[in-house]
Amino acid sequence: WGCLSAISAAGGVCVAQSVKIPREPKPGEFDKIIRRLLETSHARAVIIFANEDDIRRVLEAAKRANQTGHFIWMGSDSWGSKIAPVLHLEEVAEGSVTILPKRVSVRDRERIGQDSSYEQEGKVQFVIDAVYAMGHALHNMHKNLCPGKVGLCPRMDPVDGVELLKYIRNVNFSGIAGTPVTFNENGDAPGRYDIYQYQIRNSTPEYKVIGQWTDHLHLKVENMLWPGGGSQQPSSICSLPCKPGERKKLVKGIPCCWHCERCDGYQYQLDEFHCKRCHFNERPNENHTSCTPIPIIKLEWSSPWAVVPVFIAIVGIIATLFVVITFVRYNDTPIVKASGRELSYVLLTGIFLCYATTFLMIAEPDLSTCSLRRIFLGLGMSISYAALLTKTNRIYRIFEQGKKSVSAPRFISPASQLVITFSLISLQLVGVCIWFIVDPSHSVIDYEDQRTTNPHFARGILKCDISDLSLICLLGYSMLLMVTCTVYAIKTRGVPETFNEAKPIGFTMYTTCIVWLAFIPIFFGTSQSAEKMYIQTTTLTISVSLSASVSLGMLYMPKVYIILFHPEQNVPKRKRSLKAVVTAATMSNKFSQKGGFRPNGEAKSELCENLETQGEVALNTGNGES
Repeated sequence: WGCLSAISAAGGVCVAQSVKIPREPKPGEFDKIIRRLLETSHARAVIIFANEDDIRRVLEAAKRANQTGHFIWMGSDSWGSKIAPVLHLEEVAEGSVTILPKRVSVRDRERIGQDSSYEQEGKVQFVIDAVYAMGHALHNMHKNLCPGKVGLCPRMDPVDGVELLKYIRNVNFSGIAGTPVTFNENGDAPGRYDIYQYQIRNSTPEYKVIGQWTDHLHLKVENMLWPGGGSQQPSSICSLPCKPGERKKLVKGIPCCWHCERCDGYQYQLDEFHCKRCHFNERPNENHTSCTPIPIIKLEWSSPWAVVPVFIAIVGIIATLFVVITFVRYNDTPIVKASGRELSYVLLTGIFLCYATTFLMIAEPDLSTCSLRRIFLGLGMSISYAALLTKTNRIYRIFEQGKKSVSAPRFISPASQLVITFSLISLQLVGVCIWFIVDPSHSVIDYEDQRTTNPHFARGILKCDISDLSLICLLGYSMLLMVTCTVYAIKTRGVPETFNEAKPIGFTMYTTCIVWLAFIPIFFGTSQSAEKMYIQTTTLTISVSLSASVSLGMLYMPKVYIILFHPEQNVPKRKRSLKAVVTAATMSNKFSQKGGFRPNGEAKSELCENLETQGEVALNTGNGES
């Protein structure tokens, strides 16, 4: 068997597995052998070296396992053309290929009667040739060692077996069948075999000669029949070829047997035995035989995620421009003056930038777009909340000062208010400039954000290099201004509405806080979503636009409505002196205690009635000119 395995390997024939038949097999041993053979179910050809009893037991086990016609048996000369191994197992043995040494009957030398049923044993030829081989060897040995002598000479008495073997291996004569008798270096005679196949033709089983071996193979393939009577040669392989995108994982010790393993995930088939991971910006093609670039995506203008914020921004920009045009046209009317013209235009500029930021957030990221995003994303909100903070702080200081003295607080003139506002805005710009120096703006392609388990859905996202932490820092200052402004709005909520815009500003800030409180969980809660880029961009732009819309709607739309549709109300209010304002603040402090004892805020009504009777010179309501 070892010699056969070596020759098979040299000839490119793979032996999937070898199974030994025990000398004294236990019950079920042959069923176990069949199960072992079925572990490599595609290896159908079975070479069997066994006696005829064991051959029969193997065939019986194959029949019990319902494997009739599955295995192609190839038997040695111990099977040959015998009937006993295949009796009543003809269908299981159909297609089996066996061999027998090539032999002929020795004629004209028998001493038998004519009516005898004697049949000559097929191996008689080899016995005769063996006797003659010994004779020729002794003859040649005697000629060389005892030349010219009769009988044994001292050199052959006794005969040296090792020396005799050399002479036997060197004999060369014509055998009883007329074929030359010689031996090779291993002491084997030249192989001469007849090749048989067990066939069933017309329901009649028989061993049919299909070829022979004499120095080389002579095979009549056209005469071969396989299980079921077909002439198509069956295949016998240990493992089927792997499909594209699969690598071979060899079975240990059997180089022709393997398991096919899919190159999964982001791997592709490098060669017959190896898979390799694609480069970080690539993914495998459909059958995992090569890598292709990962598609690059960005937020498109036509996407529903972009259409809604763009629509809100366009409407907001139109509304803002309409308010600005209205204010410019009616710049000298009492309502425009009373709203604090200088800070109003600053605030409207911030509102406009908040809406315009939407277009920067959706535009294709590049160096210029990313730079503008850094500048204007937080700038619009900083301008808006800096202006509102300055307004509410002015109101708060005026009425707090009124509780202590009749003198006016410092820095309440329009020029002072602008200086304060732009000082607050400049802090935002300084922070952005430092950011540009430390980390210059640029666009990146993020391949990790949408690196899905299925590489078919993997995408690279073209975006600006702004992390969530950077975004928090960018908007953090605006949030600080917003919170501070809200605090002042709360503190000035009790100031008489006849004098200021504290309550509209308060409502604006409360609503804005609600918007941003809703924004935070949506923005950061979707960080693991496959739609992260779309959700976060849309959420951010809509939140900024809603904040701007709240300020625009609550602070300016009522004024525009009065200017355009009720001009009769756009008249100067009764002017009050600073002393009257201070007195109002003082009385507000006093009456606030009474309000605790009067239902429905009667103290406030009494306060307003008292304020209506105060002096006539000089401080416009709310944030008007002094």
